[in-house]
Amino acid sequence: MVDLTPITIGLTGTSLLIVGPEHTAPFVGSGRIAVLATPVMINVIEAAALNAVEHLLPIGHQSLGTHLDVSHVAATPIGLQVTATAAVLNVEGRIITFQVQARDEVEVIGSGIHQRVVVSVARFDERIQRKLPRPR
Repeated sequence: MVDLTPITIGLTGTSLLIVGPEHTAPFVGSGRIAVLATPVMINVIEAAALNAVEHLLPIGHQSLGTHLDVSHVAATPIGLQVTATAAVLNVEGRIITFQVQARDEVEVIGSGIHQRVVVSVARFDERIQRKLPRPR
C-alpha cells in the first residue's frame, strides 16, 4: 500500500489562468460564445489539485483524476484571470477527495468535488501497454 500520510485534510493547491481566445468555448468546441470553456475550467481545477498533492507523493507515483462533480455557474470573458483552488477533504486508501472552486476577478464561476487516485507509474504504464495492438 502506498504511503499517503503526508497528504493531510485541509492541504490546498492553486492554479491560475488568464483567459485567452484559445480557452474559449468556440475554440475547444464546447459552445459558440467566446467565454471560458467548461473543459478549460475543469483543467484549471485539476491543475490546482495536482499542485496540492503531487509533490508529496512517493517517488514513482502520481495521481490521476477519476471523478469530477462541478458546476460552472458564471461566464468569464477573455482577459480575466481565473484562480482555481483545491482543498483536500478526505484521503481513503489511494483516493484523495478535494473541495474545488474556480473564481474570476469578479465572482465564483464554478465549484464542486474532485477525486484523484494515486497509482504506481510503472504499473499504470504496463496496463496501458497491454491495451496497445501487438505487431503482426
